[in-house]
Amino acid sequence: MGFQKLKLGFIGGGINSAVGEVHKIAAQMDGRFELVAGCFSQDSNINNETAEQWGVCKTRIYSNWCELLNSECGKIDAVVILTPTPLHKDAIDTALDMNIPVICEKALVSSSHEASQIVQKVNDTQGFLAVTYNYTGYPMIRELKEMLKNGTIGKIEQVHIEMPQEGFLRVGKNGEPITHQGWRMKDGSIPTLSLDLGVHLHHLVDFLTSEKPVEVVSRTNHYGTHHQVVDNTVCIINYTNNLLCNMWFSKSALGCRNGLKIRMFGDCGSLEWVQLNPENLILNDNKGQTVIIDRSSAQVNVADLKKYNRFKPGHPSGFIEAFANYYYDVADAITSYRGKRDPKSEYVFGADLAYEGLKFLEAVEISAKSRTWSKVVF
Repeated sequence: MGFQKLKLGFIGGGINSAVGEVHKIAAQMDGRFELVAGCFSQDSNINNETAEQWGVCKTRIYSNWCELLNSECGKIDAVVILTPTPLHKDAIDTALDMNIPVICEKALVSSSHEASQIVQKVNDTQGFLAVTYNYTGYPMIRELKEMLKNGTIGKIEQVHIEMPQEGFLRVGKNGEPITHQGWRMKDGSIPTLSLDLGVHLHHLVDFLTSEKPVEVVSRTNHYGTHHQVVDNTVCIINYTNNLLCNMWFSKSALGCRNGLKIRMFGDCGSLEWVQLNPENLILNDNKGQTVIIDRSSAQVNVADLKKYNRFKPGHPSGFIEAFANYYYDVADAITSYRGKRDPKSEYVFGADLAYEGLKFLEAVEISAKSRTWSKVVF
C-alpha cells in the first residue's frame, strides 16, 4: 500500500538538541513524512547547519517560529514542536489558530493550567494535536496492553514502574559535574524531573490499564550535584478499581542509564517488560511457570503486525524504531483529520491526557511538600 508523504516543519530540534535527530529519523523511517521546513534554532549558524545536513531547502529555513508558521501555512501538513517545554504554548496556540496540525514533544506544557487552555483551544478550533510518548511505540508494550485487555494475568492489582537515570549525579572525565541545558536546571510548580520522566510513567500506566490516579503520597529528594532541582521522586498511588501503583523516577541513580521497567501483577499471573531488553515480555502464571514472549511467539496478537517487523525477530526493535511506530500512527491520524474523518486512535494521545498527567504530577508535588496523601482532581 502506498502513502502520500505528509510534509513537516520543525520548530526547534536542531543538531545540537537532545531530541531533534530522533524525531527527524523516526518521522521519515517509513516514508510517511517528509521534513521540508524548519526554524531549528535561534542560533543562525546551527539553524543553517541543521538544514544543510538534513537536506532542507535554504528558502524554507526561518529565523523564528512565527515566520515559519506564517510562510508555511497551507504548505505543510503538520508542525513538530521541539523547543524546551516552557516555550511550547505560544507556538501551539498559534498553529492551532492557523489550522496547522501539531505534533508536540512531551511534556505538552509546564502546568495543568496551561494544558487546560490548550484543551480548550483544540476544542474551539477543532484542531489536531498529538503529544509524543515514544515508549508506547514499542511493539511489546503494545502487546502487553493487549494481553492485559484479554485477561492474561486476570484482574490487575499492582503496578510497579520505574525510570531511574543517573545524569544529575554523574561526573565527566575531568571529575566535574556534567553540564545540562539551562532550562532543565530550574523547577516550577512541577519539577522538571516530573516533566521529563514522570509524564512518561503516568502515561504508560494510563495506556496499559486505562485506570486513573485517585490519590498519591510521594517523597522528593535533591541527591545530585544540582541542589536547586528535584532529582528523585518515589510515589505510592491509588488508582481507580483498587489498583495500587508504586512509581520511582530519578536522575540520581548511579549505574542506571535509562532503567525503564514495568511489572504488572494480576490475581493469576504477572507480566514484566524492561526497556534494556525490549523484545521480551516475561509472563509468570500462578502455577510457577515462566514464559518468555517475543514478536515471533505464537500467542502474540499485536507485535507480529507487519509495520512492527522492519526486520525479523531476533534483531531487536529499539528506541528510534519505537518512535517511528508512533509517527506511523500519527500519520494515519493526520490523514484521517485532513480527510474529515475521525482521527482518534488508541495509539495517539492529545491534550486531554497531557492535562491529566500534569494534574497528577502537581498532586505528587503537593504531597511531597505536605508529607501527606494528596487527592488527584481532574
